[in-house]
Amino acid sequence: MSFAVTPLVNRAASSKTDIVRVAKDIHQGKRIAEDDIQTVSVGAHNLPENVIKDPAEVIGQYAATDLKTDDYLLPGKLSANADSADDVFKALDGERQAMSISIRSFAGGVSGKLKNGDIVSIIVSGKNAEDPTLIPPELKYIRVITTTTSNGSDAEQQEQDDENNDQPATVTLLVNEAQSVLLAGYEANAVIHISLVYRGDADKANQFLQAQQTVLDELEQQRLEAELEEAENPARPEASAEPEEMIYG
Repeated sequence: MSFAVTPLVNRAASSKTDIVRVAKDIHQGKRIAEDDIQTVSVGAHNLPENVIKDPAEVIGQYAATDLKTDDYLLPGKLSANADSADDVFKALDGERQAMSISIRSFAGGVSGKLKNGDIVSIIVSGKNAEDPTLIPPELKYIRVITTTTSNGSDAEQQEQDDENNDQPATVTLLVNEAQSVLLAGYEANAVIHISLVYRGDADKANQFLQAQQTVLDELEQQRLEAELEEAENPARPEASAEPEEMIYG
């Protein structure tokens, strides 16, 4: 039996197919040109089913993440639209907002490694030792738009200027109104750390953001239900008492 199976295995392992591969490093957001890619013949065994084989599906698309030389190309690594920080800013619609928070320490901002498209969690600690440290459910999965140095250089400018090694002073995040209000409070009253959750395939990154949106929707529904219950069952007014003297010091 093994003699019959072995030739089949050998044929499967030796079969070839043409695929599209990255010819040189491509930064996220760059429009892919013909000289950025190459068609190569590789072993078909264990290739991803959705690996791109037709250069026409790639040329003119935008890199959804940083692409390295010899990377295989999958649909999730490409985007029909540019996805630079400036593109995100231009797409803000009132519901989605851009908000910057301070990076107060080298460690607090993932050692200067954050970049456009990263999915991060916001960790907050009270300024007193007894205060808890937690990831608020509203801030578990947030998209990074860019980081900016104290002299105003964004991350994309930094990549083009090899001599500029300034560390980021702020990170700009894509949030909604409720998240922005929450972040403003933590910025003023807590210590913020950022942890990197995911970097890579745009489709998978969106899965994190969709999971976050589900949580936001649930919390908003709970808030509305609480307001409705309070309106239907107003608390009895307590017996009036003489106001206490206010002391300012």
